[in-house]
Amino acid sequence: MKNNVKIKRMKLSIAQEQLAKGVGVNRQTIGLIENGKHSPSLQLCIAIANELNKTLDDLFWEVEL
Repeated sequence: MKNNVKIKRMKLSIAQEQLAKGVGVNRQTIGLIENGKHSPSLQLCIAIANELNKTLDDLFWEVEL
C-alpha cells in the first residue's frame, strides 16, 4: 500500500519510535507501513492519522492521473 506516512512524519520531526509509541505498535511496524510492506488495519490508520494530526486522505489515498 502506497502512503505518505513517512513524508508527513518527517515534516513534523517525529521519529518512528515516537509515532509507534503514540499508536501502540513497535517501531518495526511503522517502518513496514512506511515502506508499503504492511497494510495496517483501519483502526491503526486512524490512530496514525490522529497522532500526525492528518486526515486518512492525507496519508493513505493517492489520486492517480
